[in-house]
Amino acid sequence: MAGTGTTAGADADAGTVRLRPPRNRFDRRVVPWWRAQWFALFLPPVLVLVLLGVLIEPARFWLLLPAALIGVPGLAAALFLPVWWYRVHRWEVTDSAVYIHTGYFWREWRIAPMSRIQTVDTVRGPLQQYFGLATVVVTTASAKGAVKIEGLDHELAAELAEQLTEITGATPGDAT
Repeated sequence: MAGTGTTAGADADAGTVRLRPPRNRFDRRVVPWWRAQWFALFLPPVLVLVLLGVLIEPARFWLLLPAALIGVPGLAAALFLPVWWYRVHRWEVTDSAVYIHTGYFWREWRIAPMSRIQTVDTVRGPLQQYFGLATVVVTTASAKGAVKIEGLDHELAAELAEQLTEITGATPGDAT
């Protein structure tokens, strides 16, 4: 399976996990999925303000101005941020850990050692289903919360969840 390896990122002799950038990008369909999320966020208020601005002539300026102030940056964000995110976000699963690298301005690398994994879930919201994507949620015994690998092909996500379940079941430790 793409994105898995036996010793990448782990010191094979000592059994330790090292912090390093993961190797795999998300599926390319994640870019339009992220764009759709942006449009769903900023488009409804813009459309309401424009409609009211057209219908209520005395308040037209005061309704169309906020529509533009929301719409222009929202459109710019929807067009450019998903491409940037796609270039930055990475993930990888090895026999010893799950690696995820996210962040836009504040970059975050997270490692979930197999011995700390408690549950593995897949999530597919309506937009993800439309784009053929899924999210693998790896719940650990960490106060930071679950590690989420978003934007995976739904079949790859199912295989990955199955693989993680097998690896964690065979990994010694109590995941607490």
